[in-house]
Amino acid sequence: MTPHVYPLDGTVEHTRADIGGKAFSVNEMRRLGLPVPPAFVLPTAECAQYRNAGNTLGAEAWDQIVAAIGELESATGRQFGRGPSPLLVSVRSGAAESMPGMMDTVLNLGLNDELVTALTAESGDEAWAVDTWHRFRESYATIVAGDPGAEPPADPWQQLRTAIGAVFQSWDSTRAVAYRHRHGMENLSGTAVTVQAMVFGNRDADSGTGVLFSRNPSTGAAEPTGDWLARAQGEEVVSGARTPETLEAFAVAHEELHQELLRVSSLVEHELRDMADIEFTVESGRLYVLQSRVGKRSPAAAVRIAVDLVHEGTIERAEAVERMSGEHAARLADTNAIDASAPVIASGTGIGTGIASGIAVTDLDEAEDRAASGVDVVLVRGMTAPDDVPTMFQSVAVVTETGGPTSHAALVCREIGLPCVVGCGEGTISALVGKLVTVDGTSGLIYEGVSGTGTASIDPNLAEFLSYLSWPVPAEHPLAPLAHLAPTMGVAR
Repeated sequence: MTPHVYPLDGTVEHTRADIGGKAFSVNEMRRLGLPVPPAFVLPTAECAQYRNAGNTLGAEAWDQIVAAIGELESATGRQFGRGPSPLLVSVRSGAAESMPGMMDTVLNLGLNDELVTALTAESGDEAWAVDTWHRFRESYATIVAGDPGAEPPADPWQQLRTAIGAVFQSWDSTRAVAYRHRHGMENLSGTAVTVQAMVFGNRDADSGTGVLFSRNPSTGAAEPTGDWLARAQGEEVVSGARTPETLEAFAVAHEELHQELLRVSSLVEHELRDMADIEFTVESGRLYVLQSRVGKRSPAAAVRIAVDLVHEGTIERAEAVERMSGEHAARLADTNAIDASAPVIASGTGIGTGIASGIAVTDLDEAEDRAASGVDVVLVRGMTAPDDVPTMFQSVAVVTETGGPTSHAALVCREIGLPCVVGCGEGTISALVGKLVTVDGTSGLIYEGVSGTGTASIDPNLAEFLSYLSWPVPAEHPLAPLAHLAPTMGVAR
């Protein structure tokens, strides 16, 4: 029998290419004994099989999914599709290479009116059960049905079948295709689908969700940083729908859990040999880790982290050079700085990138039309959504009213070195739209007019990094944009 499903219990070694980055991290963290909810995965090869079969799950694959749900039931002591203790699951995407936010995820799957009643009776908390049901209905309507007014089927098994299909189909979404094209990922075969037992950051006042980076993704400093939202689920942090608190707020509210999270962070970074990005949830005072991966970082952070890892003996100089992207190199080669006398008209949290000037535009179609005609556009949004990504790629900078350093906008912009300021507050759109502005992605300040007239100071970490390269660098080399900086830093070419 062909295996269509693999359990993620850490007992069998898999590759990222076979099961996708998300499932790979779950499997590895289970191997390390970390507190990860049980899960199984449909591998990346199943995506092509699903598409070749006319967007249909085969009978053999479905039988294995049903059996795997049985294993989740045994691991959790709960029952899928029935009471008195309903099992709810998440259905998550995950390609071999990280594509944050580009494909779909469905949370809280497995409820209907009858099971909401069972969940209420079991928990004694009707408000939480109803809130979870509302979240699922909204997610299913938008992601699976593609109709905000649609209701999910009453049968949880039908919910699961259609949600798995929707995640596979999101591989071909406009945003996912644009992302792969931008990052040269056309060789990837498809997304895996991970089905995982739900834990609930919205459960009670002693619950919440967050993202931790083992190092600062904006500056590269060797200090854990991240976001935390009490009584919330993970999508609220990464979507930028709400502006979160800092990891320090989590440490104050949950000192022991914070220490445990730091232990997890150190362990995962050691395994990755790089800065770790860890998604976690606290349910009623218990810590769970949902995902880990190599974290996206700003160009400046990429340099500092690479140099620090060399000093720490984690990687060699040649690997440090290989890790630097061409887009980051191009940003690092730009040494323009802000004229500090320019008027500041908005501010938020900068994600550690450079500066850019353009016309502030909020409408996606208008932004794309202006960019196509050669106008530099600063995209200003309440928050960015994955569907905004193609427009973000055509903009010179991004500004949002809500969200934090681990939000969707921050992750996407940090990866490509696009200046970005998040969490500027309500009213930012009306204050900026139509104006010529300059966005400083490092300081988090937004200036009126064109303000990039100074020259930035030279980062000593960049000088050391340049000494790792073998000069002369060929013109076609991804790091060639840095060549003109070498003489100014005393690096022999």
